[in-house]
Amino acid sequence: MSELGNLVVAQSGGPTHVINSSLRGIIEAARDLDQIGTVYGARHGIEGVLKEELLDLSAQPAEEVALLRYTPTAGSIGTCRYKLKKGQDEDFERVIEVFRAHGVRYFLYIGGNDSMDTANKVAQLAHKRGLDLVAVGVPKTIDNDIGDSQFKLIDHTPGYGSVAKYWMHMVQNANEENKGSCPADPVLVMQAMGRKIGFIPAAARLADPAREFPLQIYLAESPCTLEQLADQVNDQLGRDGRCLVVISEGFDVGKVGEVLDSFGHISFGSSQISVCQIVVNYLNQVGLTAKGAARGNVSGTDQRHSMAYASSVDLDESYNVGRMAAQLAAEGTSGYMATILRDPGPV
Repeated sequence: MSELGNLVVAQSGGPTHVINSSLRGIIEAARDLDQIGTVYGARHGIEGVLKEELLDLSAQPAEEVALLRYTPTAGSIGTCRYKLKKGQDEDFERVIEVFRAHGVRYFLYIGGNDSMDTANKVAQLAHKRGLDLVAVGVPKTIDNDIGDSQFKLIDHTPGYGSVAKYWMHMVQNANEENKGSCPADPVLVMQAMGRKIGFIPAAARLADPAREFPLQIYLAESPCTLEQLADQVNDQLGRDGRCLVVISEGFDVGKVGEVLDSFGHISFGSSQISVCQIVVNYLNQVGLTAKGAARGNVSGTDQRHSMAYASSVDLDESYNVGRMAAQLAAEGTSGYMATILRDPGPV
């Protein structure tokens, strides 16, 4: 891999507070690597490659690149939810054609599980077509769900730390508001992102590690009936006169008019009714054991774009996985993902 080659970096899936920090790490590392020539950013992920919309990131002044640490979500080069599926031969061939035309030998994809799969498929096809392409994954997901359940592949994912910090503050603020307004609104239901993986709603416990709040957390992995949920809420009202409920958007409450994205995942923000509203409606229908009514709060994409809640540790880690990915690429290490492992010692 001694011959100079250009690099394409792309972003895929839902953005995070810190996704641009990984982009910055890639650009800055590439400047110091003799094997890498021009760094191109694919505008809106793999769709930018298909449309041949490549931004010359190497031409950007160093001070502008440094500002990516403070740039919210994916506004810099964009992201997408376009899936390269088996049988889409025309798309795969087009990617190889564009890479060949621009002298691309390195492809770095910032994303989650599906993005890692896409990068691997593109690299495999490139080798079949005689293009010596190195593909490296850069982990990113607020869901914290890349890899196996034992976290031997990656301890945690860049993006998760910031959304966990967001929920810590949201619950602390909500507790103060609920404490003051509980005579009229004794129950506040808050919906957190997370289809099947409950790390985000579970992070709400960071707001109250001593378990002093009247806080209940409901994860998609631990289902219960609405009747059971209502009983538990009313029990809390009997003890404290108020109750905070954090519930996963993937919690099973029946059909919510699901809308699917191109990956076949439920897009809860686009669905006809929220899990939160179903729970609020049910609690008010069956009645509370305290005066007043339940009300709901559905956080949207602010969970992953509010830079005021970006974790400094998360920003540093996302930057470093970007730098490591560029180094792996320059070494010709294809088919791997930059990762984070925990050193031995206290958790």
